[in-house]
Amino acid sequence: MSALTALLLPSVLLLTAVAGVWRRVDVYQTLADGAGEGLRILLRILPPLIGLMTAISMLRASGFLDWAAEALGPLLSRVGIPPETVGLLLVRPMSGSGALGLGAELMETYGPDSLVGRTAAVMLGSTETTFYTVSVYFGAVGIRRTRYALPAALCADLAGFLAAAWAVRLFFPDS
Repeated sequence: MSALTALLLPSVLLLTAVAGVWRRVDVYQTLADGAGEGLRILLRILPPLIGLMTAISMLRASGFLDWAAEALGPLLSRVGIPPETVGLLLVRPMSGSGALGLGAELMETYGPDSLVGRTAAVMLGSTETTFYTVSVYFGAVGIRRTRYALPAALCADLAGFLAAAWAVRLFFPDS
C-alpha cells in the first residue's frame, strides 16, 4: 500500500504534464505563470497573516488567555464545554498552529483519553481557523469588507465547539 501511495503524486504530475502536451499547451510556461501568480498572491496576503500571528503571540504573552479562561469557565461549564478548553476556543478561530499547540498541551496535561483531551481533539477537527481563512481568501481576491461572512463563520465555530463537547459526552460517557 505504501508503494502505491509513494507513486500517487508523481503519477498525477506526470499525467497532468502528458495531458498538457496532448492538448498542445506549453506546460513549462503554464507552470512558471502559475508560480508567479502564487507569489503575487503571497505578497498580498502576507501582511494580514503577519499581523494575525503577532496578535496571537501578544495575547498569549500578556496573560489574556489565562484571564479569559477564568472568566468564561463557569459559563462554558453550564453548556457542557470543559473549562480547561477555553484557551482553545479563543485561539482556534485565529490560529491553527496555536490551537494545535494548545490542544497538544491539553492532551499532555489531561491525557488523550480524558474528557478534556477528547473534547480538544474533536474541537480541533470540527472548527476552522476563521480569521486566518477570511484574511487569506478574502485578501487573495481583494475583498476588504467581509459583511456577514465573519459573524456567520464565528457562529459556525461556536456551533462546532458545542457539538464537539456534546458529541464527546454522548459517545464517551465514561471519559
